[in-house]
Amino acid sequence: MEPPNNAIKFTPTGGQVQVLLERDNSRIEVSVIDTGEGIAPEFLPYVFDRFQQGDASTTRRHGGLGLGLAIVKQLVELHGGSVRVKSSGLGKGTTFTVHLPLIAVHSEPDKELRHSRKTPRENQPMPDVSLANVHVLVVDDEVDARELVKRLLEMAGATVSTAGSASQAIERILAARPDVLICDLGMPAQDGFSLIRRLRVLEERQESALPAVALTAYARPEDRVKALRCGFQNHLAKPVKPAELLAVVSTLAGRRVTTPPDAG
Repeated sequence: MEPPNNAIKFTPTGGQVQVLLERDNSRIEVSVIDTGEGIAPEFLPYVFDRFQQGDASTTRRHGGLGLGLAIVKQLVELHGGSVRVKSSGLGKGTTFTVHLPLIAVHSEPDKELRHSRKTPRENQPMPDVSLANVHVLVVDDEVDARELVKRLLEMAGATVSTAGSASQAIERILAARPDVLICDLGMPAQDGFSLIRRLRVLEERQESALPAVALTAYARPEDRVKALRCGFQNHLAKPVKPAELLAVVSTLAGRRVTTPPDAG
């Protein structure tokens, strides 16, 4: 569950994290209490909103997309429960409390939700792409995000290297220049904007620039414009569609892409 993970992540060494379980008649209450960084009062109403983070800068110390708590809230409510958060302010710790019924309550999704569901991924046409002999460097401070992209590219035949930071990425590029760079924008210390600027400076005396695509949760129009101005050739928003990512990488690598006709 996300609250315990957050409690550990945002509580410094020497702090405390408590998990309490209580029963109140037909309901149970789970509380996660920490003495960590706390939450600013003005941010409390938005804690469970998607893509919301107390520190939204691209160089924040703690990674993540701002989706975990939104997912927790949705899952708890689907089980007929509720979740709330309390904090006295920055530096004063946080308490997350989940209320759940002992007998799960299942509600039928409304008609609008049922009709809005997308076509299953297995029915979506995938591009006929071969990335054989294409070396791609994937840069992201989130291990799961790196591995997901790596696995997808390798399924198309690419050779994939990974890096968890901007400095590590530069080392990888200097050691063995890839054919395409895929880079997150929000990373601690140095963000993706800093990385691409530094890379373009290093390439000033070279005949060609390394093709690069920003793969990020920073998906506003202004983020896209900034990424392109800093030196990226493309900008993709997380969560990315596999077909879109493969098509972009193939194009940047100078490969031909064909998409099978829709069987439906």
